Amino acid sequence: MSRDFYRNKVALITGGSRGLGLEIARQICANAGNVVLLARDTDELAHAKSELDRFGTEVLTIQCDLLETAQIQSAVQQTLQRFGRIDILINNAGIIEVGPLAHMQFKDFDRAMRLHFWAPYILQFLIVPQMRAKGGGRIVNISSIGGRIAVPHMAPYSASKSALAGFSDSIRADLARDRIYVTTVTPGMMRTGSHVHAKFKGDHAAEYRWFNLSLKIPFASISVQRAAKQIVNACARGKPVLVMPFSARLIIAANAAFPNLMGRAMRMFNRALPQEISQSGDEARSGSEIQSRK
Repeated sequence: MSRDFYRNKVALITGGSRGLGLEIARQICANAGNVVLLARDTDELAHAKSELDRFGTEVLTIQCDLLETAQIQSAVQQTLQRFGRIDILINNAGIIEVGPLAHMQFKDFDRAMRLHFWAPYILQFLIVPQMRAKGGGRIVNISSIGGRIAVPHMAPYSASKSALAGFSDSIRADLARDRIYVTTVTPGMMRTGSHVHAKFKGDHAAEYRWFNLSLKIPFASISVQRAAKQIVNACARGKPVLVMPFSARLIIAANAAFPNLMGRAMRMFNRALPQEISQSGDEARSGSEIQSRK
């Protein structure tokens, strides 16, 4: 089904130069689809294009900072000039910032909201009219289990991913009338190397250790290849919701059935996490930077 659905279609993927976005692009290209990759790093975009060119489909890469509305508008215009249409929009780009609430500032919440909520909103605002004119389309919004269950030390991430999930769910019924099907994806932890690109505040080394360790918990995470395959299939089918892996479904169900118990469990979990430190903890450091200082 996927190969027939994606043949000759145009998929715009944000955060498409590495990780989950690039793996989704691989699978769409393998199913005879064309892709447009949006990302900030031109070197990563060039590497991604060289890899995807082997599939023989069209690959367009656009350097785009999704925090800048003008750049988003330009990216959509360039895509429409090249292909004449956008059949699929996959909002995948994201940032992870980890640390105690005391070290999180307005700018951290603002950046997360602009990337995880406002950028997808602007993209759908620009793209939906031409999808409607072409007779339909697909929108995939990749949220997170953190958007369904607030995780300590990840307040900007959880708040902004929750906004994306709510927005995605809220537009689904309206857009379905025009044969535009919206899929809200709620992945648990994924083995994408996100600990290297994540930003850490507070006790940088300690925050990095617990986050990295959490990605290695058996049965709690999913490989990027499996995640991408499920997303590509869900998009082709127009599936409303995708939650993965199974452990994420259990956690979300437990939170819905026993919210007070889960709230107490999160309080206990938070006690085990690193505490706030001096003002030096307000500085954000990447996982790769913390690794290099070891």
